[in-house]
Amino acid sequence: MKKEELIIQLKEIVKPYIQDQQAFDNLNEKTDFINDLKINSANLVDIVLDVEDAFDIEIDNESMEQMLSVEKAMEIIESKMK
Repeated sequence: MKKEELIIQLKEIVKPYIQDQQAFDNLNEKTDFINDLKINSANLVDIVLDVEDAFDIEIDNESMEQMLSVEKAMEIIESKMK
């Protein structure tokens, strides 16, 4: 899967949880879910569950704790899909 496609899918997944529309409009690999998009930790769990469903993968607790940015989420998704 291409990075652009992965970012588009991630954007759709996080959209219901964002608190900062401008940061969402400028979402890129360096975007931080908590600091930039103002997503709270409870919603991060929802995002992880949505990612698992969307990509048919299982994300362990260690990976979930690291999934705080778009870039890290992409790395985790790509490694789990292999």
